[in-house]
Amino acid sequence: MLALECAPGSNLDVMRLSFGIKTTPAHVDYADIVRVWQEADEIEEIEHAWLYDHLLPRVGPGPIQESELAGPVYEGWTLLAALAAQTRRLRLGLMVTNNRIRRPAVLAKMAATVDVISGGRLEFGLGIGGFPRRDPRFETMVAPEYKAYGIEPRPWTEAVADFAESCEIIRRLWTEEVFDYTGRHHRLRAARCNPKPVQRPHPPFLVAGAGQATLGLVADHADIWNVIGPPVNPIEALRRHSTTLDELCIARGRDPREITRSAQIVITYDNPDSTRNTLRQLATAGFTHLVLSLPSPYPRDVAHWVADELIIPVRRTLDGLPPR
Repeated sequence: MLALECAPGSNLDVMRLSFGIKTTPAHVDYADIVRVWQEADEIEEIEHAWLYDHLLPRVGPGPIQESELAGPVYEGWTLLAALAAQTRRLRLGLMVTNNRIRRPAVLAKMAATVDVISGGRLEFGLGIGGFPRRDPRFETMVAPEYKAYGIEPRPWTEAVADFAESCEIIRRLWTEEVFDYTGRHHRLRAARCNPKPVQRPHPPFLVAGAGQATLGLVADHADIWNVIGPPVNPIEALRRHSTTLDELCIARGRDPREITRSAQIVITYDNPDSTRNTLRQLATAGFTHLVLSLPSPYPRDVAHWVADELIIPVRRTLDGLPPR
């Protein structure tokens, strides 16, 4: 395990780096995802693995092509349960679950089941879901999926409030025997979740996003905070968001060191130097939970390639050793 001295200005003194992979379950065969996860499960340098939570196969900016929407995409939690049963070591989760798709009590039950299936390896990723309507990305990245599945795109302020209630409900279902709940968005009577998750007191909460409202939710509820790294969000922007999160935690009386900083980046197979450089920058900026999103189609032995060409060289150079 690598202990890393933090960059100046960080409020963490020593950090532990962990690396994971992400396989987007769209435009790819189920057998290929299983192959990559089972290969990664045998490689100690890869500690966690992730899927995404979308119901249409295309998520990205720009004009939508019909061919992008017509391909296969697997439902995240169902697929995660299957992969949990076919791996033994990897920690696993969705990066991240869309809180608008499922009712929180049902989601808590699903996640507890996956934690049991995996023997206590779930990391529970949750996000508000999409973007505010005023954001130009809403029409291309959110609206088609919501319209296709009849999901109501409520105002962002309502989605934020719903998210906060969901976090409370899920945590209570995992830690209490039975309770009633009356909120603005959710009402439960004699709510219970049995079996509970294997992990005690509960699986870690990973919350994704860097907007001001989201960072407040991270400070309130998260054990891990995840962002998209370069080139989408430059390192300096991520540093600023991390400082803002520190301030929000302190204002709430919470130690910022309780929240692990996580970042995901899309790797390139033909330019590992660029990926290694980005990973080093993220690590020295205080992001210690690093997720490598693998473009499909997945090359043969891709998990070994990730370990040999990316993870091991980055660890060595951060330890002051030559890459090989």
